[in-house]
Amino acid sequence: MSHRTMIIAEAGVNHNGSLEMALELVDKARECGADVIKFQTFKADRLVTGEVQKANYQKSTTGRDESQYDMIKKLELTEDDFLTIERRCRQVGIEFLSTPFDLDSLDFLVHRCGVKTIKFSSGEITNGPLLLAAARTGRKIILSTGMSTIGEVERALSVLAFGFLDENTPPGLEAFERAYCSPEGQAALARNVTLLHCTTEYPAPFEEVNLRVMDTLKAAFGLETGYSDHTVGITVPIAAAARGAVVIEKHFTLDRTLPGPDHQSSLEPDEFKAMVEAIRAVEQSLGSPVKIPAASELKNKPVVRKTIVAAKPIREGELFTEDNLTVKRAGQGMSPMAFWDLLGKKADRSYRRDQVIQSSSN
Repeated sequence: MSHRTMIIAEAGVNHNGSLEMALELVDKARECGADVIKFQTFKADRLVTGEVQKANYQKSTTGRDESQYDMIKKLELTEDDFLTIERRCRQVGIEFLSTPFDLDSLDFLVHRCGVKTIKFSSGEITNGPLLLAAARTGRKIILSTGMSTIGEVERALSVLAFGFLDENTPPGLEAFERAYCSPEGQAALARNVTLLHCTTEYPAPFEEVNLRVMDTLKAAFGLETGYSDHTVGITVPIAAAARGAVVIEKHFTLDRTLPGPDHQSSLEPDEFKAMVEAIRAVEQSLGSPVKIPAASELKNKPVVRKTIVAAKPIREGELFTEDNLTVKRAGQGMSPMAFWDLLGKKADRSYRRDQVIQSSSN
């Protein structure tokens, strides 16, 4: 039986700083069939400096005149807002997640919002202090791996392994490596971590998606692996589900024309619902690796498989030949695989044209 893919509607900052819009995103994500809706929890003062520039895609979607700090500051939600959002998620039956970008936000999500899983964006894969603090909470972790090498993923996992083991030794690169290489560390990672392949560009070019990296990550680390998608449309996440992704994350918006950095690379509700339905169909179609006739096929075997019949009238005692035998759909009878065994044998009875041949003992 195939697994059920966890589908995350990445609302991110597509609420534009509005609690009302965030709550509507929750309701719409639930209606679309998402399992999880994810936001981003941060304080601009702790996330970026005042001088850092926007990414190119942010400049194209929000203009070049303001700094990244000014853009992000307008997208903050308060702690009370997030508590209201988490409560709404429980009410409508969708899991609440939010990505923390600093230690205070992590602490708030774990101890005030009660999240069971911590989702890290690709930009945090080298944020050792935040990764360590997250592992020490004992929560499960979903880690996006965009912009990273295998070595960087391994280093991040070594920090997580150390944190999960909660060792008394001081943290450091050597201690992280020992934890990662230990059987206990590997077991902790296997229990608690899911890796997401990701191409961190908005939108991501199809030729740079490289879905086969999911196979590489799974083979390298032995962990459950999924995909965080930034491409246009729904084709690639559906393909990722077909390749066995255990998690699919996709940006979600109420309206792609809204102002803001991520709306243009997000799916609107109708599109997101279509993606969910397609992924659920893919899950069902993956099925079993055992090659046997499906139950629905059995009734069709007599209809579509051929049997040996008389190509022309055959008299009793006449020898079966390639000239007087043929194969046609007849609903029952001998398999054509026995055709050559019949050649040269005598007919036990007479046959009219197209009549099904019975086994002959002569």
